Amino acid sequence: MARHWADFQYEIYLNGMTGAVPRLPTDLSRLEELTEQRLGPGPVGYVAGSAGDGSTARANRAALERRRIVPRMLRDVRERDLSVEVLGRSLPAPVALAPVGVLSIMHPGAEPAAARAAAAQGVPFVLSSASSTPMEEVAAAMGDAERWFQLYWSKDREVARSFLSRARAAGFSVLVVTLDTPLLAWRPRDLDRAYLPFLHGVGTANYFTDPAFRAGLAKPVQEDPNAAVMHFVNLFADPGKTWPDLAFLREHWDGPIVLKGVLHPDDARLAADAGMDGVVVSNHGGRQVAGSVAAADALPRVAAAAGDRLTVLFDSGVRSGDDVFKALALGARAVLLGRPYVYGLGLDGQPGVEHVIRCLLAELDLTLALSGHATLATVGPADLEETAG
Repeated sequence: MARHWADFQYEIYLNGMTGAVPRLPTDLSRLEELTEQRLGPGPVGYVAGSAGDGSTARANRAALERRRIVPRMLRDVRERDLSVEVLGRSLPAPVALAPVGVLSIMHPGAEPAAARAAAAQGVPFVLSSASSTPMEEVAAAMGDAERWFQLYWSKDREVARSFLSRARAAGFSVLVVTLDTPLLAWRPRDLDRAYLPFLHGVGTANYFTDPAFRAGLAKPVQEDPNAAVMHFVNLFADPGKTWPDLAFLREHWDGPIVLKGVLHPDDARLAADAGMDGVVVSNHGGRQVAGSVAAADALPRVAAAAGDRLTVLFDSGVRSGDDVFKALALGARAVLLGRPYVYGLGLDGQPGVEHVIRCLLAELDLTLALSGHATLATVGPADLEETAG
């Protein structure tokens, strides 16, 4: 039975009969400004900030805004079905929560609060390697709900192998490997405040609880936390990785593997040749390469190169239901939502994340219907028109 996501708007209006209004804006693009007003500049800057002068983040938004939906009339849209098959999983909607690290800087509920919100709404939660809560605790908070694990591919093979083993044991079903962060980018908002949570041991929970990581320490973490932090910094990422290294992941993970950060069609082809299952077309929300191609501009070319060999997912710049519609029309199978849910978490914990998910999917449901579609299967490039920049 398909969920009627659009009913959320009537729930809001009916609650209004008693004088109740939503605690957070229903225009998700307003959440960033509200978060800036209410939370500390360090944490807000870490989430909202981008590489360089922010040009890539702006380009992500411009690329989506430049594409306009062309609605069709007199089609039967009484019953809509937003469900979609992704990587062998049946999802109620084409959305998952993207991996975002160190969520404890935004709200004490951290990753478990966001994960419970995702589980409550039936959308997958993608847990970051750099979470402030160990993966086993996040898994316990979700019950048997769909969860995926994002890997920052460590220099230490034993730590990487241990992470994969722990994630599989904790019920994470899909591996999302971030490729675009072999080094931390130049991020002025963080640099100007000299703010990097990891150096304070925040966002290191999966490492500090890992037996392979701890085996590399001279003293236990609690006895010499600074040494543990430095050990983390030294092995966190590896700029030396190349395509043949993917065989290691295939050997140690028996579920679907998705490569995150793909923007060039040739990289999609290489991913398929390496036996990967999917790619996420993403520029890390503009956080890694200043001056990068916008993710939505890269999406059609990557989708065309992937053909039916790979599942194509998308993130970077998504702020609304119509953005999700556009990403699907451009060739994505589903979308990963990042910053908006993190702002929802920062402003109102688990209920804030649920609010963001429900707003996004209600708007997607209504956009789908009002554009003349009852299912996602009929959405394609012909539903968009590209305007001059």
